Parts: sequence; structure tokens; C-alpha cells
Amino acid sequence: MTDDLSPAARRAAMIAAGSWRDETLLDLFRRNVAALGDKVAVVATRAEIGDEVRLTYADLDRLSDRVAVGLSRRGVGEGDVVSFQLPNWWQFTVLHLAALKLGAISNPLMIIFRERELTFMLGLAESKVLVVPAKFRNVDHRAIALAVKAAVPTLAHVAVVDGEGEESFDRLIAGDASEAELAAIHARRLSPDAVIELLYTSGTTGEPKGVSHTSNTMLANLVPFADRLHLGEGDVIHMPSPMAHQLGFMYGLVLPAMIGATAILQDVFVAATMAKQITEEGATFTMGATPFLNDLADHCLSTGTTTPTLRIFVSAGAPIPRPLVTKARRALGAAIISAWGMSENGAVTTTRLDDPEDKVTGTDGCPLPGMEVRVVDPAGRPLGVGEEGQLQVRGCSNFVGYMKRPGLAAVDPDGWFDTGDIARIDADGYIRIAGRSKDIIIRGGENIPVVEVEDMLFKHPAVATVAIVGYPDARLGERACAYVILRPGATLSFEEMVAYLKEQKTAMQYIPERLEVVEDVPRTPSGKIQKFKLRDMAKGSG
Repeated sequence: MTDDLSPAARRAAMIAAGSWRDETLLDLFRRNVAALGDKVAVVATRAEIGDEVRLTYADLDRLSDRVAVGLSRRGVGEGDVVSFQLPNWWQFTVLHLAALKLGAISNPLMIIFRERELTFMLGLAESKVLVVPAKFRNVDHRAIALAVKAAVPTLAHVAVVDGEGEESFDRLIAGDASEAELAAIHARRLSPDAVIELLYTSGTTGEPKGVSHTSNTMLANLVPFADRLHLGEGDVIHMPSPMAHQLGFMYGLVLPAMIGATAILQDVFVAATMAKQITEEGATFTMGATPFLNDLADHCLSTGTTTPTLRIFVSAGAPIPRPLVTKARRALGAAIISAWGMSENGAVTTTRLDDPEDKVTGTDGCPLPGMEVRVVDPAGRPLGVGEEGQLQVRGCSNFVGYMKRPGLAAVDPDGWFDTGDIARIDADGYIRIAGRSKDIIIRGGENIPVVEVEDMLFKHPAVATVAIVGYPDARLGERACAYVILRPGATLSFEEMVAYLKEQKTAMQYIPERLEVVEDVPRTPSGKIQKFKLRDMAKGSG
């Protein structure tokens, strides 16, 4: 790795190493369209209405052409941001392909976000178009989107799946596209170094950060990932994780389109439905955080359901408890692969298909080709085998920065990215995540932005001090507990806290599951709250 971190130097190093192949998903997708045009590419179900849509590779190509024309007519061009807040529906895949065909940037948004988060995110991105469902799980997303549109000056268009009139998503599909418009779409060539994805992740800064990836950084992860797990066009990939999360986006949308596989999309996770889809569609691969693995295994064991075609379940988002690996193997008859990664770089480490038991149950894997990991002390000095310290990574799939926030990317002069996690590395190069130094709770594989929620609670008139910490949960990995010191004479119940946070229009998943009103909290001599002690307290009383 060169010490010169200029984009040109990084590019030269990655090309020389063979990690960047200067291809885009469009290049690979179009080859698959030519070779596999009649093959089913996407099977998308909608649990609430019992609908199923099956699209071939040729269908995806045709639909994404016409959506690209529709977006172009609405002023979207190269480098513009197209935001979409959708469940795992077929429109999600089509929108990303359409954005690629325009040279635009896809901005997937978690369906849990509300006005507060969306206004900030779309404002920072200067999004031109937002696509939402009319309603999903009893939430009026159209109304939310229109409120956000009024608050974000650049947001000129809202398209609504199941909407009516001009705002209907169907109007975005330019069925009347002219030969000239389609020719212009086909003639455009996407640079492999152009930003193609903007994905928000929460950190200790108290506001979301926009992770930016290019075709080169994303495919540099997915190609070796597929090679390590022997994935190809014969596979059927089931995706229960939201495609607005990096896990779902990269491994449920981009990966199958890249290798010519079939993607089975589940929009509302129910273990029984997942098992049914795996069996009926012959799924061979799936990936999700530990709650997905745990619930699927429990369902199969309790009902006697089998998943005979399933070869691999990759569990990422949080370390897998050892007993869960044993249970899942027995229930599913599949290889259980542990993985660790971030939105900033995809899956950096995974276990291997032929790894011994101690690696699968006791580590989070070893680096994929093109990536390096190390553990350092607070001064940045590398530590030895088995010593715990700050986990750093560098290599081909590291992102290209945070949108409009270049100073937040913790990358040192040698290219090492500070993950904020605490880990150790064994003699074989396998890592084990031991904890996190950054102030984030991982609930069901989803990051909870602690500082942001604390800031909201601190504004409550009854609250003098607040600290939110995670505590273990068998299913979700962690839940959140708010420790609060009240102002003199004030009261605050759990129900009042929840109602207040809902009034702030924050995501339901960000609201703590517990409230502990205390007289004081443990602090350092300088007055800093000792959250590690609070975590121990929450764990002991949980």
C-alpha cells in the first residue's frame, strides 16, 4: 500500500494489485442480460397484499432503461442523487440499475426513518427525487415524503409506489420512451471511479454520515466474497435483510446481479415465510444479522421444517454466539459463516467453508483478498497476537469518503481506517470483535446513533443528564437502556419518554427499551460519564 493517499495513487496501487478491475455492475449485468436474458433475476413478494412479482434479466434491463428515461426527464443526470425509501420490493433493484445507467448516485434509505432523519439526509445529499411506498406497515410514507419535500429545496419530485396521478411510480416508468432517449441511455458509459452509492451510517458525531462507494470499491469486495464462498450463477440468493442496509444492498441486490444469480426478496421478515421461500425457491445462500439466523433456526427446530437446498448462511452485524452456531447448523444443515464488516467497506472478514469448529464459533473470520486488518494501542502501535486494541482496516473495498464531511473519515497517512471497534487477532490472522469504542449500540444488526438520541432526550424539560448504553439480548444482540438524572421536582415515566421521542419524529428502533431514573451516574474525576460501568449495571439488572 502506498503512503500517498491521493485518489490517483490509490487507484494505481489497486489496479497494480489486481483488486480493482475497472468494471461496473452495469458491465457485468449487461453480460448477464445477453447470456441469461430469460432467467428469473428477481422474485419479490409483498407480504401485506400477498403479491409476487418475478422479473427476468431482460425485464430488469427494460424496466431500468425506462425508469432511467423517466428520471432524466425529471432533471436527474450524472452525479445527482436519487433517494429511495423502500422495502425489499422489485422497484428497489430497478431504481439502482436506472441510476447507474444515468451516472446518478443511489441513496437507499431505511424504511424506519421519519421526517427528522429524512430531512437531514436528503438535505445533505441535495437529492432531486425521492421514491417511497404510499403506505407500509401502517405508516403513511407519502405524507412524510411530502413534508420532507417542503423542507428540502432541491427535492423536486416525489414518486410513490401505489400512488396516484403524476406522483405515481408508474409514471416514472417511461413507457413512451423514444428511440433517441433510449439510445442516449445505452451510449452513456459509467466510470468505475464515479460514486454510485450514498449510504447513511450513524456515528459518534451525533449526525448521520454519508458513506460513498464507487464501482471499484464495491466490486472489490463482492468478487472475492463470491470466490471464497463459491457463489455463481447457479445460486439462488435469499435476502431477508433490508436492502437499504449495506448488507442487503450489496449482497441481496448487487451480488446476484453481478454473478447472474436469482434474488429472492423478503419485505417483512417472518421466520416461517423465510423458511417457506427458501424451500419453494431452492435458495442456496442467505445472509443476515443474528436475529434472522436465530429465528429461522428456532422455527425449523420447532416445526420440523427443513431447508435442504440451503448451503450457506452468512451472519454479520454482530458476533454470533457460539451456541447459536451449533443450533443453526443442526436446524438448517447449512454452513454457518461468520462475517464482520461495515458500511464503509462491506464484509472485511469471513470464516471459510472448510474452517474448523474453533474458527467458526470463536472468530469473526479472516480478511478477504485485498483487505488487511491490524490491532493497535491508543498510540497507534501494532499489538501482538491475542492482544485487544483498536481494530483498523485498509485495502481495496474501503470507501472513498463521507459526503461533504471529509474530516470525519478516520484514515491515517498509511491508509489505515479506524473502525472504532475493539478486537484481537489470533496467530492465523482471524479476528474476534471484543467490543466497541465508538458510542453505538447494535440492535439486530442495525446501528443505533446513541449521541443523537441522547441529544433529543436531553432537550426534555425533565431531564438533567442522560446516558444511553446497550445491554445484551439473546435475540437482537443488544437493546438500549436510558439512564436519566431528573431535574429537581421533575418526573419521567417510560411511557412519557417513548411518547416524547415519537413526537420528535425519530425512528421507532432508536427509542430505548428501558428507562432507569437514577440519582447519579458513575463518572471519572474529570466528570465524564463512565459508560462501561453503566453497561455493567444494565447487564446486571436486565
